This record gives sequence, C-alpha cells and structure tokens, in this order.
Amino acid sequence: MGNLSKSFSLVLLICFCVSCANEKVGVSEMKEMVPDNSLTDEERGEGWMLLFNGIETEVWRAYLGDSFPDNWIVENGALKCLGGDVDLIFYPVEFAEFEISFTWKIQSGGNSGLLYHIVEREDLPATYYSGPEYQIVDQLGFDTELEPLQSLAGDYGMYAPILEEGVKKAGEWNESRIVYKNSNVSYWLNGKRTVEFIPDSQDWLERRDSGKWKDFPQYAKTKKGYIGLQAHGDPVWYKNIKIRML
Repeated sequence: MGNLSKSFSLVLLICFCVSCANEKVGVSEMKEMVPDNSLTDEERGEGWMLLFNGIETEVWRAYLGDSFPDNWIVENGALKCLGGDVDLIFYPVEFAEFEISFTWKIQSGGNSGLLYHIVEREDLPATYYSGPEYQIVDQLGFDTELEPLQSLAGDYGMYAPILEEGVKKAGEWNESRIVYKNSNVSYWLNGKRTVEFIPDSQDWLERRDSGKWKDFPQYAKTKKGYIGLQAHGDPVWYKNIKIRML
C-alpha cells in the first residue's frame, strides 16, 4: 500500500504540473490573441487610448481639410493610403508628452511616416512643415539608396537610426513605438530601439538649424500638436494605433 500511495501521489503531482503548464500556455495564447485595434484591461488602466478602432474614421480627416480624404480607405481593419499626397490627422486631441504604439506595413518601394506635434495652419502646406517624423520606408527595396537620415525608424532629417535585425521585407507587418518626453525621446522598431535624442539640446538645435529643416522655420518649434499619417504616393497600411499621455 505504501508504494501504491506514493505512485498515486506522483500521478497527482504530474497532473497538477501539467495543468499549471496548460494554464500558462493558455494565458500566453490569450495575450497573443488580443484582437487588432483593441485595448487590454491592463492598457486601459495605464491610460492608453485607441486612435482607430478598425472601422470608424470620424476622428480622422485630411490635413487642412474637413473630411476623410479619398486617398485613404479602411481595409481589413487598417487605415490604408491608396497613394496621393493628402495626409491624415487625428484631430480631436493634441498631444504633448506621450507614448504611441502602432503597427504598419508598406508596399515594395514605398515611403510614408508618422508625424507628431503637427501645427495646422494655412501657411504650412503639409504636416512635415511643423511635425517631426518617424520615417516609414521600404528600407530593403527602395528604388534609390537611402541616406542615413532618410532611413527606416529614424527621426527623418535629424537622427539616423541604428538598424539591426528588426528590418522586415515590404508587405510584412511591423511594430513601432515612440516615447516622447521633453527630457528624452526614443524611437523603436520591432522591439529594438533605433533612435534616442534630447529635444532642444545643443546637438538637436544645431541639427535643426543647419540641416534639412533650416528652411522650415516652424519645424519642431512647438511641443504639442496633432498626430498625422503621411501620404507619399505609395500604398501603406496602419492599425493598432494607440497612445497614452505622459
């Protein structure tokens, strides 16, 4: 009876361990199965908000426009740019310090970007006249050689990215993130930090005032503004756009 009791206890222990392992797998699978364009309870508790729910476009409109532009559509739960040059802005709220996360893919040879701190004025004909840009581009298949300051996941025209193994082929989904604080900014691509800088530092001011943006007097002059998606003539898709104020 002693050996039988020990054997039975061992079986119970194994069953318990297997059950725990299955529960852990289940939790992991549940995390991976979070639907697109949705927030978890944890994210809501941390102050995240969705900028796009996968269906409705009422909170997006053309820059310097009053409606959703014809060169953008909703396709399979993503905001898709068909081409053209009319940028989108999320217009209900302006953001200062923030963390934003988004998923995107781009057509072969394509070019786009996510911009922030956009100032909307008639004398500023495009979003990039005022807003810094997280560069979105087909890094591996662009039709001309990209300069470092034009490269994927860089602060366009300001800071070149450090790109490691996170670069995917055109047509594959990527995860990007920007953490913007007045004391420090970082850009991320597929879990890897690509750029880090300090706004208004001596280095930052020299770059802004002597490089590409020296002829754009309103570039990055404000620390609050709209979030925008750039149309650069190429098909590009965005989804899972979520943000929280810091």
